[in-house]
Amino acid sequence: NPMTPSQKGGRFMVLPTLAIVGRPNVGKSTIFNRILGERVSIVEDTPGVTRDRIYGTSEWLGKEFAVIDTGGIDLGDEPFLAQIKDQAEIAIDEADVILFLADIESGVTDADERVAQILYRAKKPVVLAVNKVDNPERRQDIYDFYSLGFGEPYPLSGTHGIGLGDVLDAVLAAFPSEDKSVEDDSIKFSLIGRPNVGKSSLVNAILGENRVIVSPIEGTTRDAIDTKFEAVDETFTMIDTAGIRKRGKVYENTEKYAVMRALRAIDRSDVVLFVINAEEGIREQDKKVAGYAHEAGRGIIIVVNKWDTVEKDNHTMKDFENLIRQEFQYLDYAPIIFVSAKTKQRLQSLPAMIVAVSENQTRRIQSSVLNDVLMDAITVTPTPTVNGKRLRIYYMTQVAVKPPTFVVFVNDPDLLHFSYERFLINQLRQAFDFSGTPIHIIARKRK
Repeated sequence: NPMTPSQKGGRFMVLPTLAIVGRPNVGKSTIFNRILGERVSIVEDTPGVTRDRIYGTSEWLGKEFAVIDTGGIDLGDEPFLAQIKDQAEIAIDEADVILFLADIESGVTDADERVAQILYRAKKPVVLAVNKVDNPERRQDIYDFYSLGFGEPYPLSGTHGIGLGDVLDAVLAAFPSEDKSVEDDSIKFSLIGRPNVGKSSLVNAILGENRVIVSPIEGTTRDAIDTKFEAVDETFTMIDTAGIRKRGKVYENTEKYAVMRALRAIDRSDVVLFVINAEEGIREQDKKVAGYAHEAGRGIIIVVNKWDTVEKDNHTMKDFENLIRQEFQYLDYAPIIFVSAKTKQRLQSLPAMIVAVSENQTRRIQSSVLNDVLMDAITVTPTPTVNGKRLRIYYMTQVAVKPPTFVVFVNDPDLLHFSYERFLINQLRQAFDFSGTPIHIIARKRK
């Protein structure tokens, strides 16, 4: 799964981040897609959620980093210059290195100079690249761009991908050198959900109930907005606490900006609390948000907040649970908890649930035990025949955790249809506790 952050046994890496900035039509999205390369393909079974992609992770020369396309954060009716200013500010807020993109066809424009002025104030390294240098004759025009004041401009062709390697070398060289990985065995979780579901009041309530450990980590601003606390004999890190609470800049209310923040928090989490507002029921936007967490393969707990405000009768909770199961069929593995940030109802159960889901995410099953389950499953429900050819499954083995990932060796991977894969996943769930975690199955042809 391309979206996993680097988690190496007790060490937690905060990925260095590159943001792409520039006025409209310089080709930011093309360059963004080129940098992400093929890594944008997402687990196939995603239920109709392709991400509105402005954020992703990439790798160059063995170093992993995150990339943001600020141009994708559309600020609605803001005037042209205000848009550019806000996009530059986002880059300054969110990134370690800024890729400032101009284009050779237009030359240096007033808008480029405005972007440059905003970036001068940032204490962040800037790499200047000039796009659309699609043929060698154009290269001499590149020297005009020295006037922007960011040193040597790198020629780039988004269409042909030429020059990207040099740009990425410069970006890598500009990333902060110190190792941002921290010895950290805590369980990391984040709260996601559309605006107004009560995330910030939940953050305050959870932290209010538990013993907060004040240990500011030296390093980037991004590290300092996580909060550590202790409960049920475990240490937890709540990711992006300040990001959930802070409001104020124009772009903070922009949906795409919120999505990007959510994706970045999900990337750094072991477990995601997906929050729904009980008063308002399930909205379309909830489905999108849930899809991001499912896509990323994280542990998921569905948290229904503001339950204190709902008129109760004997069926209320069961009915709401049925509704959630119906609307989020692909999250059938996620436990549901009904809470109230206001009355603290059931909040004390959350830490133990987070621990349980985190353990299920990292559960490993011995191959011999797996194959007993597999053989029993095949006996009960024989493999399907497609166009007269029967699927044969020889062997199953676990190849990864977070999420638990299994390879099944078969005679022909095309014969393993979604429905039979689904059946195998259900068999695994019945045999082992994988509550709260998605399971991935990969079919390989047996040599």
